[in-house]
Amino acid sequence: MTFGFASPPPVSPPVSADSARLGRMLAPAEWASAGIPLLRSPRELVVGLHDRHRPGPSTAIVAVLDPQERVTASASFTELAAAPDGWEFRNVLLAHLRRVIPHDLRLRAPVRTAVLLYCRAGEPRWTETDGAWMWGLRDACTLHGLRCGAYITLTPDRWQVLGEDRGGRRPTPSPMDQPLGEPAPSAAGRRETLRATAARPEAPRTAMGIPGQNRSVPRCTGGGAPEAHRHTAAR
Repeated sequence: MTFGFASPPPVSPPVSADSARLGRMLAPAEWASAGIPLLRSPRELVVGLHDRHRPGPSTAIVAVLDPQERVTASASFTELAAAPDGWEFRNVLLAHLRRVIPHDLRLRAPVRTAVLLYCRAGEPRWTETDGAWMWGLRDACTLHGLRCGAYITLTPDRWQVLGEDRGGRRPTPSPMDQPLGEPAPSAAGRRETLRATAARPEAPRTAMGIPGQNRSVPRCTGGGAPEAHRHTAAR
């Protein structure tokens, strides 16, 4: 009879937080193979969302489209992340979707599509931040019963549907395009202007709304009539 000790099972090395974060993003090839539906009119969608939300730097706009690609709900928010993580992006997207539209989890197949427009600096080509947003959008759509739609970047010069060759010029200027040395007027400056306008003295006005003039108005008294009656009676 032989006695011995069983060898311990092999222990895999711990996964670092950075490795896990990098695993929660989609590369362009993975996004292209995910079966993302093509938009019939991406420019019209970009212009409409831009006019509605006026995005600034680091602003994300998530929109839900019906089968005719009409926007049924949308939400915009600013998300700053030093290390982009698809899990965090998934959570914030899901929270905003739950606020603006009920889920479609009871349907056998999704009928509505969610798209994401992200405003950022730099070139329109793919970045790690874009990959994290793609991962978050795909996962949020699954958890909300939606079909995952296009991911669009909005840079200072143009918009671009990632994974496709379609893009165009930025719709209208925004705070990101503000020239250096020409800051937009602040709220404090506008308040000072309003206070200066309100402090201007106005000419005195009468009850009829006509500016008053420095002239005396004779007063009428009722004391003359009794004296006239007394003189008449004494004659």
